[in-house]
Amino acid sequence: MERFSELFKSQRAKRIIYIVCAIIMIGWVIFRCVMIASENKMDVFNAARDAAQNGVPVNIIEITQTDGILREPITVHNNRAYVSAARVDKLRVGQLVGDGEIVSVSRNIDLNTGMHIVRTRNVPDGLQYAEYKTNGYFIPLYAIHDNNVMVVENGVATSREITIVRQDSQTALVNGLNDGDIVILSKVNAGDKVKPVK
Repeated sequence: MERFSELFKSQRAKRIIYIVCAIIMIGWVIFRCVMIASENKMDVFNAARDAAQNGVPVNIIEITQTDGILREPITVHNNRAYVSAARVDKLRVGQLVGDGEIVSVSRNIDLNTGMHIVRTRNVPDGLQYAEYKTNGYFIPLYAIHDNNVMVVENGVATSREITIVRQDSQTALVNGLNDGDIVILSKVNAGDKVKPVK
């Protein structure tokens, strides 16, 4: 045992141990460099690199002026509904409500309820929807953020200011778009390169 400990104390043994350790470290570094180089040559899918080169995949709709229907909920009881002042302007005489229609909309507030009275004909009791039919540009409500939508211009997401004319719980009738505009439905930032997916 003493011979063995004396052997490690000698300068020659220490030099051999240092050389072996250095060879192992250099070999490991060379091995890692070769592995990294071979991985870089492989055609491995990288989502961030693909988005930067080809654009972020986004869901889109192509805008055209169309006929559409927006639905305003009203609760009817005995062919009468009570609506707030904020909603009374969305209801008109002649609007269809299911198989019935609206026959009058009071512009004066009912003093007993603090609401406006809407009278209907042939409308069953319960929650119903008054239909507002019109022609224009309709987009999903979730595509609008602070009166702006993202549109595709030359493969890049660009913010466009719009005005909401009327809306229901899911869809908005808007001004500020033109036929052929491509509205982005996915979440992106202005200036992002995009790849539209219909």
